[in-house]
Amino acid sequence: MWQTREDLLSRFMNFKGQDGEDTYKDKDLRDSILNFVIAGRDTTAITLSWLVYLLCNNPHVADKISAELKSVLGDTKDVSIREFCELLTPECVNELHYLHASVNECLRLYPPVPRDGKVALKDDVLLDGTKVKAGDRLVYVPYSMGRMEFLWGKDALMFKPERWFKDNKFQSESPYKFTAFQAGPRTCLGKDSAYLQIKTTAAVLIRFFQFRLLPNHRVYYRLGMVLQMINGIKVFVSRC
Repeated sequence: MWQTREDLLSRFMNFKGQDGEDTYKDKDLRDSILNFVIAGRDTTAITLSWLVYLLCNNPHVADKISAELKSVLGDTKDVSIREFCELLTPECVNELHYLHASVNECLRLYPPVPRDGKVALKDDVLLDGTKVKAGDRLVYVPYSMGRMEFLWGKDALMFKPERWFKDNKFQSESPYKFTAFQAGPRTCLGKDSAYLQIKTTAAVLIRFFQFRLLPNHRVYYRLGMVLQMINGIKVFVSRC
């Protein structure tokens, strides 16, 4: 029997309100899909690329993630990739705290949107007393903020997932300090979806593959709207 699989657009189109009427109009559908394509595709792919790069340079972190996967999911030595993916339910993924911390460290050091800005619609006063006039543009730089010692300590340049733990428990940081998903009313609507995609994909990659950087391959970024890698990341891949 043929079984159809719905995509995101179909789910939005089929969503009904309490009165049975369509919840989303054509403009809402267009804006939602553009948001997923523009804000959700490149940023997720870029984060995974930088995460692989960081794990190649910090294999002890990959080992700790592997140990956490075994602790949460059990012994998966003889399961296929498909079977492993079926084990990665949202509930299980939420228990992968060290993996989550590793992703946060990646986002801190290599935020997919390295700089951002806002335009004031009306006169305002910031919390520190700074006066902002209508039309003023304010720019902040997450890439630089993630490397500031007064925010993250003397080891700000280190890839250190442990910084996200306190008394052996994962602790979130203020979104005004860790700005990868913005904050307040401008918090990214796809934040939870992005975490789920990144952590699920990373779990599969770490469980089944080992990565080693190609010798003398220089990894650096191209400054733009998103933090792309120039020439990508070249690695040797082997099965675990």
